[in-house]
Amino acid sequence: MEPTRSLEQLTDGELLLRLADILRQSRRNEADLVAHIAEADTRRLYAREASPSMFAYCTERLHLSEAEAYLRIAAARASREHPILLAMLADGRLHLTAIAKLAPHLTPDNREAVLKRATHCSKRQIEELAAELAPRPDAPALIRKLPEPPPIAPVPTSGGPRADRIAGSSFELRPDAVAPSQPVLGRDKATGLNAELRPDGVGPFGVAPAAAPPASLQPLAPGRYRVQFTASAGLRDKLERLQALLRSSVPGADLAAVIEDAVTEKLERLEARRFGLTKAPRKDLSQTETKPASRHIPAAVRRAVHERDGGRCRFVDEQGRRCTARHGLEFHHRHPFAMGGDHSPQGIALACKAHNLYLAEIDYGRAAMARHRRASTGPPGLRRQAGNAAGEP
Repeated sequence: MEPTRSLEQLTDGELLLRLADILRQSRRNEADLVAHIAEADTRRLYAREASPSMFAYCTERLHLSEAEAYLRIAAARASREHPILLAMLADGRLHLTAIAKLAPHLTPDNREAVLKRATHCSKRQIEELAAELAPRPDAPALIRKLPEPPPIAPVPTSGGPRADRIAGSSFELRPDAVAPSQPVLGRDKATGLNAELRPDGVGPFGVAPAAAPPASLQPLAPGRYRVQFTASAGLRDKLERLQALLRSSVPGADLAAVIEDAVTEKLERLEARRFGLTKAPRKDLSQTETKPASRHIPAAVRRAVHERDGGRCRFVDEQGRRCTARHGLEFHHRHPFAMGGDHSPQGIALACKAHNLYLAEIDYGRAAMARHRRASTGPPGLRRQAGNAAGEP
């Protein structure tokens, strides 16, 4: 029998149990792999395999990607000084990225406290912890024009001196600090900092990237972040105009303060529209009619539900675990609106999109909701037909 067919025959509970068991095995295997890499690196066995470094051995012989090799070698070398890392990797308390980011900051004195705080943390939380252990200075507020990207010359796929030059000048950032034969990274003229090339962004020297780097948000120290993105000329002009208008109310008219002030105002407007959050509400719950005349939920009800649920999805599973989602929230009728549910706060809860859909499938059935989703982008007549099939008026 085909594996796919076998999985399709499992119940939901059996599938989740098998998934958890496979994950446990995978973590144990990952820890074993890192331990073997550490021992092979200690013995320098890569040399007998015609590899100049452990990084080259992992990428050229084991066929790991540059990023995979980097993370595993970093974890392997850290585990020599801190063997507990392997145990935490094996039982899932730490992931490879966490080990790689925390390893430079671990010492025998702080190890126990740091690893306890890092247990089951996400990458973002690990980055914040690393920034707390080794704070960096605030990034300067500046706006500078980026140079026009040069045209990208086609790279020969085989043969010719041009291909040899490109192939011979590729740069790799390796865990064992292998340096290129020629300097290929300069200093940023605006910040004076050395440019960096990530292990998973290896590219031939002289070939410009096809697209601008994505926006980034990096923790520098507790409560301080470096935000970087590429802005249009129009946004630059708006920021300068806003900065000039706010000089009287924002001390120094710092660019970060100007942006924070604008974002705060926009956020207040959107939250007032979505959740009814406002400093001066027109009506409270006692003045609000909760018997539904339409699907529109009154602002006072939305405000009360948001406050009661703490701005978080309220779904709780059979083990008592509550969903952690705080974004993309929707209002879910515990007694479906199409089946006579009203707009009272007791009958409405915040739910993320996934759990709102999950609960709707329980109320209306998966088949009806599937028909509704398929027809949601169709013509109005088809959408009305799907709505009737799902039990909606």
